[in-house]
Amino acid sequence: MTTTILDSPRPPDATTFDVPRQVRIRVGPDDFAALCAANPDLRLEREADGGVIVMSPASSRGGRRNLTLGARLWIWNEAAGLGVGFDSSTGFTLPDGSVRAPDAAWALRERWDRLTPAEQDRFAPIAPDFVAELRSPSDAPGELRAKMAHYIAQGVRLAWLIDPVARTVEIHRPGRDVEVLTRPATLSGEGVLPGFTLDLKGILFD
Repeated sequence: MTTTILDSPRPPDATTFDVPRQVRIRVGPDDFAALCAANPDLRLEREADGGVIVMSPASSRGGRRNLTLGARLWIWNEAAGLGVGFDSSTGFTLPDGSVRAPDAAWALRERWDRLTPAEQDRFAPIAPDFVAELRSPSDAPGELRAKMAHYIAQGVRLAWLIDPVARTVEIHRPGRDVEVLTRPATLSGEGVLPGFTLDLKGILFD
């Protein structure tokens, strides 16, 4: 399988750049920002060593689930007024230099406000307090679990891996074993998202 990287905008005679899975491309932080700017239709992440990860677009069903998750987080945040929510197109520069774009994220307002406007306009150098990832049928569970562990190691305080394929949710927290729930109806934001209860209808199951 290959990944195609295109310049944007693309003229009719543009050349595609196919990257086999076993080949890794490494770029520095500034070059990664330029690469993302040149390819706005691609979902890109960057590993701590500079390796570029190209992610497939969400399926139609996956996109609907992502929107439902983000909308419910946004509604709670508007009422609570405690922080800032972000959608799946948002990249964050984590402490180890990697850049990740979770399906949904949230950070305390005071932490976000400590960033300069220039930092906020780039891939902000902040580990969100909360992240959520939605598994698609093509995602390898082991890779997603490693990603969740990485979030926690970088300072995220609560992370949900929502798996509509297996009908399970994995809850990741610092210093605790992963909690696995089978077909839960709701999820609690606990102390990280106080007062937030996520209704999983339309996200974990239809």
